[in-house]
Amino acid sequence: MIVITSAHTPEERVMEIVEFIKKEGIQTHVSQGNDRTIIGLIGRIEPTLAEHLRQMKDVENVVKITKSYKLASRDFHPEDTIIQVGDVKIGGKELVIMGGPCAVESASQIDEIAALVKAAGAQVLRGGAFKPRTGPYSFQGVGVEGLVMMAEAGKKHGLLTITEVMTPEYVDICAEYADILQVGTRNMQNFDLLRKLGECGKPVLLKRGFSATYDELLNAAEYILAGGNPNVMLCERGIRTFETYTRNTLDLAAIPSLKQLSHLPVISDPSHGTGRRELVEPMSKASVAAGADGLIVEMHTDPDNSMTGDGVQSLFPDQFAALLQDLGKLAPLVGRSFRVPDLAAVN
Repeated sequence: MIVITSAHTPEERVMEIVEFIKKEGIQTHVSQGNDRTIIGLIGRIEPTLAEHLRQMKDVENVVKITKSYKLASRDFHPEDTIIQVGDVKIGGKELVIMGGPCAVESASQIDEIAALVKAAGAQVLRGGAFKPRTGPYSFQGVGVEGLVMMAEAGKKHGLLTITEVMTPEYVDICAEYADILQVGTRNMQNFDLLRKLGECGKPVLLKRGFSATYDELLNAAEYILAGGNPNVMLCERGIRTFETYTRNTLDLAAIPSLKQLSHLPVISDPSHGTGRRELVEPMSKASVAAGADGLIVEMHTDPDNSMTGDGVQSLFPDQFAALLQDLGKLAPLVGRSFRVPDLAAVN
């Protein structure tokens, strides 16, 4: 349920209404718009309380929310959420590009790639230190040492960093070294992990499960939001369908749909969404045209010898730089901005 205040209701009066609701044992979430404030009520709301609120001074309306997710809903929070990470705003007008290898392999590898990511114009360095793999004998990542390597490379080249966290036990150590924590598709409904991330103030990139509905993704985000962490980004990374030509099917409709259903930023992952290098560039552009707030793209200096075996979906550095140049031209056409350096400087 939400309480919508009258236009230009003073903040002091809003707080009086909030305190009244809290005395009834109901949790609240306040979202301030341009001229109205929306107070979200979380908990069991008795009809008598709803009617009392409807009659209170400076209350314009009381609306029942039927969605199972509340804090993630645009009904609760009409304005777009913008997540500030360092000097980068995610969810604002400027596109945010996250680039780098699937996994950190060595200090020299991640340092070289970080330099290229920065030169191309991206703001965030991606790389996995812990890798969830389908087979138990596949490369599982270099662990905490990889976190240190990536943190040092990011700091050296002026980049934010994002890495995947797989278990609740590793949230604190990953948060110590990375700026953004990623929840992979296999862990979207790892509720213990989501609860732990709710206690952590670090921004979270929540990837959609490969068979998850929009509702399931938003309910997973709700776990993190309900734990007290408002810094959640949703990620469309492709879903499992009957098609075998691509690794997954990138659901472009998810981007505008999630933007309508939720106020949270939406990031697209065309690398995992297609699994094919030649499709990453067109699907990146399509994602931006569909309304994505940013992209997370795999890039490797030697994809053929990638330790994870995901080289087939990783761009070469020159392809990554060229893609960002094109995004710099595309962004203004869809109401976005993206600053790119002179391509000659990258090469």
